[in-house]
Amino acid sequence: MSDNATEVTAAGIARLAGVGRAAVSNWRRRHPDFPKPVGGTETSPSFALTEVEQWLRDQGKIAEVPLRERVWQQLSGHPAGAVQALVHTGCALLLVRDRPTAWLQLAAVSDEKLAFLLPPALEEVLAPRFGPDRAVRTPGTPELASSVPLLRAAAELAAELGARQTYEFLLGRHLEANPRQHTLTPPGPAALMAALAGSPRTVLDPACGTGTLLCAVVRTTAGTQEGPAVHGQEADPDLAALAALRLALRTGTGPAEVRVAAADSLRADAFPHLAADAVICHPPFNERNWGHDELAYDPRWEYGFPARTESELAWVQHALARLREGGTAVLLMPPAAASRRSGRRIRADLLRRGALRAVVALPAGAAPPYGIPLHLWVLRKPAPGGRPSHEMLLVDTADLSAAGRDRLDWQALHTAVLDTWQAFDRHGTVEERPGVSRAVSVIELLDDDVDFAPARHLPPPAAGGGAAELAGVRERLADTLRTTAELTPPAVESAEPPRWPTTTVGELARAGALVLRAGGAGAGSGEPVLTEHDVLAAAAPSGTLPEGPAETPVLVEEGDVVVPVLGGGSVVRVVDGATAGAALGRGLQLLRPDPAAVDPWFLAGFLRGTANNRQASSYASTSTRLDVRRLQLPRLPLADQRRYGERFRALAEFEAALRRAGRLGEQLVQGMYDGLTDGTVRPE
Repeated sequence: MSDNATEVTAAGIARLAGVGRAAVSNWRRRHPDFPKPVGGTETSPSFALTEVEQWLRDQGKIAEVPLRERVWQQLSGHPAGAVQALVHTGCALLLVRDRPTAWLQLAAVSDEKLAFLLPPALEEVLAPRFGPDRAVRTPGTPELASSVPLLRAAAELAAELGARQTYEFLLGRHLEANPRQHTLTPPGPAALMAALAGSPRTVLDPACGTGTLLCAVVRTTAGTQEGPAVHGQEADPDLAALAALRLALRTGTGPAEVRVAAADSLRADAFPHLAADAVICHPPFNERNWGHDELAYDPRWEYGFPARTESELAWVQHALARLREGGTAVLLMPPAAASRRSGRRIRADLLRRGALRAVVALPAGAAPPYGIPLHLWVLRKPAPGGRPSHEMLLVDTADLSAAGRDRLDWQALHTAVLDTWQAFDRHGTVEERPGVSRAVSVIELLDDDVDFAPARHLPPPAAGGGAAELAGVRERLADTLRTTAELTPPAVESAEPPRWPTTTVGELARAGALVLRAGGAGAGSGEPVLTEHDVLAAAAPSGTLPEGPAETPVLVEEGDVVVPVLGGGSVVRVVDGATAGAALGRGLQLLRPDPAAVDPWFLAGFLRGTANNRQASSYASTSTRLDVRRLQLPRLPLADQRRYGERFRALAEFEAALRRAGRLGEQLVQGMYDGLTDGTVRPE
């Protein structure tokens, strides 16, 4: 085997074959001809990808490895690492897109000769696109030698999906496989920040990461005649290269300028003379080593020298320094930056001079760190001698969408924030909406604290929607309690446990009585996603599919049984007509029974048994995982299954009524507390 051959782990083999990792372990034990490990460790061995592919074909486990999986496995197992492979792939995809004829001529030669001919061809594409001080260096022949098979496969995938979509797919897979290494800005807040920035001709992100925010600006301005000149800077050279390639593939083949530098923006500003129309940024939070000592006399601190603990205010002033007069900056900020005493003098000067125009509080779960409600700061660079506004906009979106990651209605939130900001931007004020938005006098904010956390300055909304709404909640609760009483299961009598013959889900799947599918793959065309949280909370599908090439997601059908596989709980959901058509999310296993052989409610009911879940669960140091194939159920005639199924369905209705009563009770209690404390409800 070649020293540069791509290796794949057991998890990668499972993804290739569309099975669980347990199946791969079984293959290794049961088949003496299974490929031997060529690397890795004893507990996590790796195998030669070509040998694995051939074995899967010979065993009939797979007819042909899907192209996108083959490309991903080649990239993730690259000898130089996935990041270096992504850089080489991005360079080649630019050549494929911008000079397809040249690529076809090059691809006709041998791998060895292609590695020799590629560097000058890539240089002709990269140099004019990125300029002299670029983050993407043209790889040489020795580096490309191990990448040529990957580049050929990526070009083949680009012919199928498109160059940009191919790169987004591979980059997305890499980021998904390494979630702890990067702090990413989710698509929802990125799109909102881009919309608040307007339609700039020149845009800068001084802490661009993988370029998510700049991509959102490019997408937002895609309808303009000419794309914006894009500037980015990132301290991590690897991320800077990935961002530059991602942006170049997104901005098209025209003359749009892409300049990305690999350096720390605060210590080594790569664009000191830039006057951008917009700056958009998700800066690092709570950085103490941001350059406080060496940057004490930097001219960017026009509004005051930030304390060592106020790194975010250093990024705010850097953004203002790189704007043209009247330009807009949008920064994602921690909520503490709006109220810490160490930053009050700088905040006060931002207010007095009219630089800070709005603060928008996002719901918790909008972006990492997901446990706190982050803020968006919208700033404008004042013109010398200009007259600052007397008011500043404060918006709190906590009540506009259900809190929690993957549960936010970004469309509603986006519309509400943007409509309010645009009205304020046009007229200098906006109509007050209790609990949501208000144009606050600058004088009111310039007190001892200079605290502009939105929730502290907005009038509270009417408690629980007012007395009429509370009366309605009370009436619905009473109706639900009556229904719950009617659905309460009848008295039970003890009985001897029957001695049923049993089977397992795995045996039923092998016999064709049901189909097993795992959730999580794919990018679709607008389908909602049934998430693990939705199943646990008995809620409607609330997730969204990731951006990327149109992989086919698993769509649930009426009568499917959905089981969460993590956590060790005994929660099962039978899909109804309202949920059918949603995509199956990660961490979920779908069981699709043949109705002529297995009743879905019978199946769901026996899967919820405590002893059943206990014997089918495996334990890691910090989590529990359910092996769905090991879950047991009795072998019963279909008529008997349906009798049990009807009782299980009745229990599910009773459980749903209890859950609904609990929610209404909590809503009524909190509404009464709020009404009594704010005076809208009288004690008698």
